[in-house]
Amino acid sequence: MSETGLLIRRGIATDLDVVMEFNCGLARETEERELDADKIRPGVAALLGDPDRGVYFLAESDGDVIGQLMITREWSDWRNGWFWWIQSLYVRADHRGKGVFKALYRHVEKEAESVGDVCGLRLYVDEDNRKAQEAYEKLGMDRSRYQFFEIEF
Repeated sequence: MSETGLLIRRGIATDLDVVMEFNCGLARETEERELDADKIRPGVAALLGDPDRGVYFLAESDGDVIGQLMITREWSDWRNGWFWWIQSLYVRADHRGKGVFKALYRHVEKEAESVGDVCGLRLYVDEDNRKAQEAYEKLGMDRSRYQFFEIEF
């Protein structure tokens, strides 16, 4: 249990539907984008079934999943360690502002520190999402000097 009384646990195969629901909600809210169920279902299932792809951490309150974040790993040859990337962060609307993300973040932070070969936590955020940026800064995260570029196929 976290300091907020939430249970923070790793996602498992039976969490597929709720993780899909949260990911679709995230895409809708942040990018006004509808995700393709034929792609997201096997994508989430693949990650839930293979920890080398990543791991979901879920926050539960009274047996209901109310929040999630996903961790993927990036090897840093410069630091001889892993960066853990926080992705797919979502908290149900009726639980926002109640410390759910903080509990998830602190759990992941402690786990990363205990592993021994994690050199840092990273995430990316929309440049216009000031509320999220403030939340990350309150947790002690600093802005990176890097900008994010991409191409989709």
